[in-house]
Amino acid sequence: MREVKAFAPATVANVAAGFDVLGFALDSPGDELTAKFSDQHGVRISRITGDDGRLPLDSRKNTAGVAVHALLNHIGETRGIELLLDKKMPLGSGLGSSAASAVVAVVAVNALLGEPLSKRDLLPFALEGERIACGSAHADNAAPSLLGGFVLIRSYTPLDIVPLPMPEKLHATVVHPHIEIQTKDARGILKQQVSLSNAITQWGNTAGLVAGILMSDYGLISRSLQDVIVEPIRSILIPRFYEMKQAALDAGALGCSISGSGPSLFALSDSMETAHAVARAMTLVLDNIGIGSDAFISKVNQTGAKVLSIA
Repeated sequence: MREVKAFAPATVANVAAGFDVLGFALDSPGDELTAKFSDQHGVRISRITGDDGRLPLDSRKNTAGVAVHALLNHIGETRGIELLLDKKMPLGSGLGSSAASAVVAVVAVNALLGEPLSKRDLLPFALEGERIACGSAHADNAAPSLLGGFVLIRSYTPLDIVPLPMPEKLHATVVHPHIEIQTKDARGILKQQVSLSNAITQWGNTAGLVAGILMSDYGLISRSLQDVIVEPIRSILIPRFYEMKQAALDAGALGCSISGSGPSLFALSDSMETAHAVARAMTLVLDNIGIGSDAFISKVNQTGAKVLSIA
């Protein structure tokens, strides 16, 4: 085996009340990466497409490269590796772009090496890529991108990932306005302290959302998709945020909030028909102020990252 091509999907993190502890995977968009053995020593990124030349080719400064270095160091692999990354999702979108790059890289390289580690065991190495990209190794993008599904990060020390079963009728709509917000900037404006009353409300909503998912209780899911801590602060970075949110609710969405650090918004619905209606309503708000957008609609992706081909 000399070459492996893999895919890792975009994700929605936080999911309203679950800041840094909840996330789910989408069917699209996502990143693709080809990993090859190389006669040159170390890890080399020979090509990146889809980034308009913005991402570093230096593997020590690139999310995908850092993740692969961590993986190779862990298993003691010394053969040279060449990476070719195809960015098929927007940067600074709130859809876990950096996580997808880190995840797809470790999945491809692990397969190239004959899969010495299980898929789940690759997560810590992907998080090292997230650390260099975002300043912190949060797992609410990387875990669902890698494993698929809807996940709860119960603990970071030690890392404890809990997959949640998906209600059959749950569909996601994601609208990405054609503007960009850097994760580091979006984290930088957050308050370091919150009131006890807001904390209690947030805990209740987070627990309610998890319970609603476990019980397939769409009413409980709807009531719990409320964020009283992060959304009020980050929403000021997104043009017409509350108009888009209200448009989603008026079109039948169970709830709507910011995807990750924004500017993308997500909405959950109980049918594909409603999910499409929600997308039309949200994008119309942006159309009316001259901001382009992309809409992505799917059930929650249960597969996560996957190998596309082996040669």
